[in-house]
Amino acid sequence: MTRRQRRLVLISVAGAVLAVAAALVLIALSDRIVFFNSPSDVVEKHVSPGTRIRLGGLVVNGSVDKSADGAVRFKVTDGKTELTVAYQGLLPDLFREGQGVVAEGVLTPEQTLAADTVLAKHDERYMPPEVVKALKESGRWEDAKGAYGNGQPVAGAAAPTGGKR
Repeated sequence: MTRRQRRLVLISVAGAVLAVAAALVLIALSDRIVFFNSPSDVVEKHVSPGTRIRLGGLVVNGSVDKSADGAVRFKVTDGKTELTVAYQGLLPDLFREGQGVVAEGVLTPEQTLAADTVLAKHDERYMPPEVVKALKESGRWEDAKGAYGNGQPVAGAAAPTGGKR
């Protein structure tokens, strides 16, 4: 075997080992990858029970039901569809009806999200870009409130204060 052939064999073997390693990493992480969904996405895609999802939208006014044991149930909407979220624990301080929220958990057979994480938007002018997109697609996004998404202020909205720019 010539020196050039040995080098090609070595490069080929190294490439194969690298490809196998990359495939194993992707397989190992595939159960941890969670995609964002709006309530309409969950219904339209027929997401199967037991699937871990990240749900975003607005908390429906009048839908929050808190019990003495710390369990909370509320509905999230994107303007078209509502989905119930069940959560056990303390909600973020900024959690309010009519405000943006992202909940992560497992979908139950009753089409309720059993959430283990609930995130509220961090100030009155910001929402995660995925929530903004879903609300714009449903026609529920109102720029007149001074809200912005994707880190870009809406024309006429006050700039956020604090932090580095």
